[in-house]
Amino acid sequence: MSAGTPFEPLVGPAERLTREELERYSRHLTLERFGPEGQRRLKNARVLVVGAGGLGAPALQYLAAAGVGTLGVVDDDVVSVSNLQRQVIHTVEDLGRPKVDSAADAVARLNPLVTVRTHDTRLTTENALEILGQYDLVLDGADNFPTRYLVADAAELTGTPVVWGSILRFDGQVSVFWPGHGPVYRDLYPEAPPAGSVPSCAEGGVLGVLPAAIGSVMATEALKLLTGMGEPLVGRVLVHDALAQTWRTLTVLPDPERQPVTDLSEVMVACGLARPDDAAALSACGQSAPGQRVTGPSGPETLQGPGGSGQSRAPLDPSAPPAPSAVETVDAAELAALLAARDRGEATFTLVDVREDWERELVSIPGAVSVPLDRLLSEGVRALPAGTEGDVILHCKAGVRSARALAALRSDYAMREDSVKHLDGGILAWIDAVDPSLPRY
Repeated sequence: MSAGTPFEPLVGPAERLTREELERYSRHLTLERFGPEGQRRLKNARVLVVGAGGLGAPALQYLAAAGVGTLGVVDDDVVSVSNLQRQVIHTVEDLGRPKVDSAADAVARLNPLVTVRTHDTRLTTENALEILGQYDLVLDGADNFPTRYLVADAAELTGTPVVWGSILRFDGQVSVFWPGHGPVYRDLYPEAPPAGSVPSCAEGGVLGVLPAAIGSVMATEALKLLTGMGEPLVGRVLVHDALAQTWRTLTVLPDPERQPVTDLSEVMVACGLARPDDAAALSACGQSAPGQRVTGPSGPETLQGPGGSGQSRAPLDPSAPPAPSAVETVDAAELAALLAARDRGEATFTLVDVREDWERELVSIPGAVSVPLDRLLSEGVRALPAGTEGDVILHCKAGVRSARALAALRSDYAMREDSVKHLDGGILAWIDAVDPSLPRY
């Protein structure tokens, strides 16, 4: 399509454009390196968007507006009020609806010429190959590690290129992983981090406008790949710092020692796909994992930045405390039983909420006392309220901060009869398992 482009277009052109399409896409048709042939390629294209959340929202809207003929969207979540801060494809009227249905309706309103396939399901090792195999290109806006690695491995097995994006706090990353043409996701991030070791967007937050910046870049990369225009981000990662308003490009090198993916079993082992509760602790916009060496303008450096939609990356610290063990963990049902026993005078323990005051004002577990995480990290056991007795159970929103608090208190309780534990999945797990009437955020 354009002089010097390193890759052939992903799809061939459709036979013709209708009069309605000629009028709708006229601004594309006048582009010298795009023209009618590029638009016909978009009409013939099939693109799967993984996640109808922060990154999926702008990507779906721009791909639909551009005239991509078939858009697939896979997501098993429903629209909640906390989504509306950044997931602009959904509205107040969509609260409680499946995200794929809300997104499909929004696409139809924007461009009724586009066909939308909805996959109201979670990607699993059983369905990933079948779903990805229906499409020419995948945009990965997933919000958890298991799905990211599953998409990456399924794409490697099917040879499908993946436009990947992630966001966390004020930072974002975009790249293109194309098996057989450049590095893949596992070249950059070989292994998922231990559960609870890094914040998700639910724990760390995300600037509401950030998905627009990263999602629109993902859509741009998709159009380039589909039409054969320009130089896609194959072998490069684009890193955005919204606070500094900077963009920089890092070169990614394939790992010559990495073993090729031969099946999806490694995803299940590494990311625990057999455990559906993992999503509570890994949710939101993508998260951290071990860093991989990349080349920047000044030579090799470790890629660090945002997390998922879930990715802040840094080398594993060998001195870092171990993640909570099974004996240091309680689930929501166990905590509910313990609280009931305490109310009957049959148990003694202290439930400590390490979240911020505004979070407790929004939703809290009855009987918890507040000790913010910063105090526990700086003061240790001295931060616990006077009169603390029995075991201490820590909780936060999704389990990440309480795991950090547990690590800070672990040495203080090592020689005690009492123990310190944390609530797996945090208050989000409590809402899911014990009291669904409480607001999620």
